[in-house]
Amino acid sequence: MPSRTKSIGTGLAVALVTALTLTLSGCSMETTAPGSARADAGSDSKGSFGPVDCRKAKCIALTFDAGPAEDTPHLLDILKEEKVHATFFLLGKNHVKKHPDVVRRIAAEGHEVANHTWSHEILTDKKPAEIRAELEKTQDAIEAITGKKPRLMRPPQGRTDDTVSGISKDLGLSQILWSATAKDYSTTDSALIKKRILDQASKDGIILLHDIYKGSVPAVPGIIDELKKRGYTFVTVPQLMAPAEPVPGTIYRP
Repeated sequence: MPSRTKSIGTGLAVALVTALTLTLSGCSMETTAPGSARADAGSDSKGSFGPVDCRKAKCIALTFDAGPAEDTPHLLDILKEEKVHATFFLLGKNHVKKHPDVVRRIAAEGHEVANHTWSHEILTDKKPAEIRAELEKTQDAIEAITGKKPRLMRPPQGRTDDTVSGISKDLGLSQILWSATAKDYSTTDSALIKKRILDQASKDGIILLHDIYKGSVPAVPGIIDELKKRGYTFVTVPQLMAPAEPVPGTIYRP
């Protein structure tokens, strides 16, 4: 696992900050904020609410990328104790396939199970058939374990374009970016990870952490406790949009 973590971390370090601007391949991709999705929802919208109605409450979504890994069961213990549901963007190769019992537990405990590709390849560097395979193989692997295909995906390093969006739409996948990142690929300092997230937290925000890095999971209890004190309620990404439902192909970013 250390070599795998290092390789993912190196790539993330290069592009995560740049990806937040979402200026890709010379063009600016249009994004939709969760609040805008809620505001545009029709009276017949069927999105499921979480513990609160985020049109009225101060909501935030906690998301984890690139697992499951050896620390994920401990993370699930923390979330269960805190009564918090999160969204897990899972890698297929060496993760979903290696930890099927953890994937099953994530789903059984009410978390949103989502797609982070098969092997963390940069989708915008791939041919259409390769993009489809990266997403479809993970869809199938997760469905084989949980009985349900994901409806959300997060492109590695946040890199997407019209081709990725079109294939995502065809596969029934919405694209989810983020508003707060701890850059936890670059440090094992849990206190620093906590500070970075708390400094960036905002209403309708989407927090990006990784359960594959050693400093991240120990930071989670402090992040949850402090944000609860600030009046936040934790919800999954689809619950953040309710009563709207995630639209396949659409790129969501707070």
